[in-house]
Amino acid sequence: MGTPVVTVHCLLTLLFVAVLLHGLRRGAGSPRTGLGVRVDRLLAAAMAVSMAAMPWIDVRAGPAAVVGGGFTAGAVWFLLPVGRREAGRRAVMTHRLPHAAGMAAMAWMLRVPHTRTGPAHAHRGSAPHSTGPGALGAGVPLGGSVITLSLATCLLAYALWSLTRPMPSLRSAVSATRRAAAATPSRHVGEGAMALGTAVMLVLPH
Repeated sequence: MGTPVVTVHCLLTLLFVAVLLHGLRRGAGSPRTGLGVRVDRLLAAAMAVSMAAMPWIDVRAGPAAVVGGGFTAGAVWFLLPVGRREAGRRAVMTHRLPHAAGMAAMAWMLRVPHTRTGPAHAHRGSAPHSTGPGALGAGVPLGGSVITLSLATCLLAYALWSLTRPMPSLRSAVSATRRAAAATPSRHVGEGAMALGTAVMLVLPH
């Protein structure tokens, strides 16, 4: 890989480590939580660790099917309405959709190689690059690149929304949700940073 890509990977690793430490700090500050919240935090921590390590180790050389299956199950978990009250279920599920997309993106990255063209940038043990008309320069089939771009777009949109949520509003009337977001900015910034880093990892060779 070239130096610019390595630099970006270093910055992303620092980002994911910071998100992991922030999540652990939040968990330590509120130990009395339900099982669902603990599972959410465990999945978020596992994803942060995996994303931080992905640029530096060949995760596909290990039990990628098992790890990918775990993240697929994590995506399903964030979509389950278990324990959600009917009144606020729609709002909660809307908030959890980006987390499901992040888990799906992690599982997708373990399934499909994201490399530059040429053997020098190929994953060890990955399938040969497709050279037909249905392939892009990154070595990912056209259908796979559509999924990659869809997940990256979803995560990028959520990252922008989450990172700007705690910012002061330009309007005089501020909603209650906006005031709540401004009161706990670290949560929104952490989630937005994680989504942004995942979106970048999706489109970068690793």
